[in-house]
Amino acid sequence: MSVIVFGSINMDLVARTPRIPAPGETLTGHGFAMIPGGKGANQAVAVARLGVPTQMVGRAGSDSFGQDLVKALRHSGVGCDRVTIDDSTQSGIALITVEDTGENNIVIIPGANGRIDESDLERLKQILPSSKVLMLQLEIPLLMVVAAARAAKAIGVTVILDPAPARSDLPDELYSLIDILTPNQVEASQLAGIPVTDLESAAKASAILYKRGIPTVITKLGEQGSYCITEMESFCTPAFPVESIDTVAAGDCFNGGLAAGLAHGMSLRQAIAQATAAAALSVTKAGAQPSLPTQAELAVFLARQPFES
Repeated sequence: MSVIVFGSINMDLVARTPRIPAPGETLTGHGFAMIPGGKGANQAVAVARLGVPTQMVGRAGSDSFGQDLVKALRHSGVGCDRVTIDDSTQSGIALITVEDTGENNIVIIPGANGRIDESDLERLKQILPSSKVLMLQLEIPLLMVVAAARAAKAIGVTVILDPAPARSDLPDELYSLIDILTPNQVEASQLAGIPVTDLESAAKASAILYKRGIPTVITKLGEQGSYCITEMESFCTPAFPVESIDTVAAGDCFNGGLAAGLAHGMSLRQAIAQATAAAALSVTKAGAQPSLPTQAELAVFLARQPFES
């Protein structure tokens, strides 16, 4: 069964610096790169590289970035027949600063992503019946995210929402349409209204979100692992100890590993274990899509560091 990603496609403009500059501060960096990204596109590539048929539904601009972004998706095995080239605007852009510890901050300019509308939704609906999982994020108009989740829910397709970028104003209806919610610490804090800094606070925030009608909440905590709550159980999954070079797209890689595992028929615990390993591998490489592991790379990693689920 296939996975569909309805979301953003960006070109990441990445500057590497010794540290994240303070407000008003100018720093000299030591590297720059233009790398295909966007939370939607990253998640699509993450799933495809793990051996699951994947379709991307979204928009890119008619600029040179747009051509490069679609080419990069296809090169990674992502189906792009429902990616529209929008002649009226530029491609989405992400301005990313990565410090030497691997931490980052990001500014998004939506471009074509912000123009996703009912026509894109119709293209999505045409292929929904043949899919097992629909992956959503919040880098496209919220109305379209809700409509896509509604369409998937109506025919029994599993809906995974990565609530990023963080926001606290998600409509009540959206909570009722989500099967799996995967916030990171910042997003869980925003949504639940409490600070999330560790596993204990993640458990509290996850419980708050679960009570809004979401069957499964997985709060991602980076090097602290993740916390999951469902109707049947709650459990922590520890992170793999690795040397972090760049955390850009680690959350997207986690979601991709999760969706790929579920599409392959894994249990939730097994899928989270795979997602955790994939995310760990991703932070050992620089860049968004270039850091996303293949199925073979993940198998080698897991063989060297067995994970008990």
